[in-house]
Amino acid sequence: MISVLTKRGDFLAANAGTRNARAGFVLLTRPNGGQGIRYGITVTKKIGNAVVRNRMKRRFRELLRAALPVKGLANHDHVLIGRAGGVERDFHRMADELAQALERAREGKGDPAGGRRPRRGDRRK
Repeated sequence: MISVLTKRGDFLAANAGTRNARAGFVLLTRPNGGQGIRYGITVTKKIGNAVVRNRMKRRFRELLRAALPVKGLANHDHVLIGRAGGVERDFHRMADELAQALERAREGKGDPAGGRRPRRGDRRK
């Protein structure tokens, strides 16, 4: 059964899992100790106003509903984080990218953590 993540702690825990970044989204996957397939969606205010964010969440929800029963990782949490430009991307292209990201997560491959930019306040002198 597929369920939805609602607790902040589950989202924070997923952040410690495998990270696969694509142009329109970032997929985080993490084992959840036998709780089945669960998913969550996050879109920050940096992306746009409420209309844009809600449209992106609807698209993500539909992508996950189609992909998770077939390609989702059993007993894992899946979190999709929206990125700028994700609303304008072709839906079928995003579905292909999600399938590729899920396949990489299944193989245990993720993006290296070294590629992340430092936050604004973390600039070293």
